[in-house]
Amino acid sequence: MFKYGQTLIAKHFKDQSFVNSNIASFNDFLDKELHIIIEENKEIIPTIIPQNIDDYKITLDRIWVTKPEITEADGSKRNIYPMEARLRKLTYSSPVFIEVSAHINDVQRESFTTQIGNIPIMLKSEQCHLKKLNEAELIDKGEDPHDPGSYFIINGTEKVLISIEDLAANRLMVEQSTGPSPFVGKLFSERGSFKIPHVFEKHKDGIFYLTFTRVKRIPITVIIKALGLLKDETITQLVSSEKQYDELLINLIEFVDIKTEEDALDYIAKKIGITQSKEIRVERMSEILDKYLLPHLGIETEQRMDKAHNLCKLLRKFISVSSGELGIDDKDHYMNKRLKLSGDLLADLFRVNLKVLIGDLLYNFQRIVKRGKFPSIKVIIRDKLLTDRIYSSMATGNWVGGRKGISQRIQRLNFLETLSHLQRVVSPLSASQENFMARELHSTHLGRLCPIETPEGTNIGLRKNLSLLCSVSRKGNPEEVLSSLRELGLKS
Repeated sequence: MFKYGQTLIAKHFKDQSFVNSNIASFNDFLDKELHIIIEENKEIIPTIIPQNIDDYKITLDRIWVTKPEITEADGSKRNIYPMEARLRKLTYSSPVFIEVSAHINDVQRESFTTQIGNIPIMLKSEQCHLKKLNEAELIDKGEDPHDPGSYFIINGTEKVLISIEDLAANRLMVEQSTGPSPFVGKLFSERGSFKIPHVFEKHKDGIFYLTFTRVKRIPITVIIKALGLLKDETITQLVSSEKQYDELLINLIEFVDIKTEEDALDYIAKKIGITQSKEIRVERMSEILDKYLLPHLGIETEQRMDKAHNLCKLLRKFISVSSGELGIDDKDHYMNKRLKLSGDLLADLFRVNLKVLIGDLLYNFQRIVKRGKFPSIKVIIRDKLLTDRIYSSMATGNWVGGRKGISQRIQRLNFLETLSHLQRVVSPLSASQENFMARELHSTHLGRLCPIETPEGTNIGLRKNLSLLCSVSRKGNPEEVLSSLRELGLKS
């Protein structure tokens, strides 16, 4: 029996690396996330265009990354291996190519492929030259055959991206509060690069309020009506078909005068201080609701009914917790946490910096148009901009969103310390505050996080490490999940 156990363990470590999840996350970033980011920024429409043209737009069509290479001083290009990058103080990175086209009056006029920068490549990932090499070949290339990879080489220095542990987005968490509302529900709606906090409250007057962006403490029933769900009976049914909540009836009776979407939008607009004429008030309020209310469900007008249904569902949970039917949510339960691995962190960095590149492209285009010339897009794309910004973040560890210390120099005192550093997980909470509950060992850490390894001092419990055999699952495709649930009997 012991012999079989040994065989299984040996087989497991032959096929699986300790850092597989991180490498899979980076592969996912190159295969999927880059395309999603390009799709988000597909159309670029300048505000200043040449006089004789009615309509002009630039589109980003597709993106791809090749294998790591180096451009020598004489302009020649060739493949580079990690050891050469370490010895020559270079960055082990691959060029990123993008297909761009210009459309004049909806007719494609110019289409070309250009390099928009370089992306550092993770060792042992799909794009790395070391990926499929055997032990002898790795030794021949100057590599340690037992090195797990999962780090980057920036200016000759080995850098590791530290995983971030954060609260799960798009999920309502209800907790007790000491403010005007005894219970507060918080939801972070995440779409692309922005994350919008939504706060649910119930005040002494019995009214349920919702706060998001500049929309402060607006009755939820008015927002539901503004989204197009006008019948009180339908709202009651959607909140709960089995039980009638008296708290909800108080809210519906309070705002029974609001009969149309326009009335509801106007009511909210006045409350948040929009002072123009009624038409403009209603239009601006519609835009705010589409863009900033639960943006993870969509930012188009067609998704308003989905948002209304979801608000009813979230309201039911909030009522159930505040009335004592359900318990409050445990923020430290690992079900309510998500880990951002290297791929997710690089996606955040690339998304923000691509927007900077697009802003720079628009500025250059419009500046040349003002002079009376009509530029080719080839001339106005600065490939150094994106590369420099990504390298800077990777070298200093200063990330988007004001986070520091994300990229760290790998610790090489011994093999175990290197493994430990590659598996590190950091909480974004401040080390100077007490946060006792967040620092404590939680029963759901078992098998996921190491219960022993954490530093002494201010970082205790905030800096943790993944268990050696822990693997992090990737986010699935919602359509696949829904189709599986429908097969099991889910009714829409």
